Amino acid sequence: MEQLFAFMQQQQEMINTLQQQLLAIQTATITVVTVVAVIPTLAPAPITVPILEIASPPKFSGERGQVVGFINAYHLLIQMRIEQVGDRNRISWVLSYVQGEVVEIWKDNILDEITNGTLVV
Repeated sequence: MEQLFAFMQQQQEMINTLQQQLLAIQTATITVVTVVAVIPTLAPAPITVPILEIASPPKFSGERGQVVGFINAYHLLIQMRIEQVGDRNRISWVLSYVQGEVVEIWKDNILDEITNGTLVV
């Protein structure tokens, strides 16, 4: 029972950390890039494009306690940066952050399925 309570407390701390990170992202100062047209007489007003910085996601070594934080970080990053990319490319990209002896065989098997076209998504 104590282990369950400790696990729940750890998960709550992780949730609190992720909520703080999300709040920091939402309230961060937005860097604005101005795009100016080459022919000023034909161009409309300059267009501004906000560029948001996103924290680099963690590497995943296969430790059970890291799973929730790893998945949440990638959901956030995919939503903000690569939502338009296909599923197989997103999976390959996420797998590039899966590193360590514990998960290497699993990762290799998934990459083989992607390469062979047998991965069901």
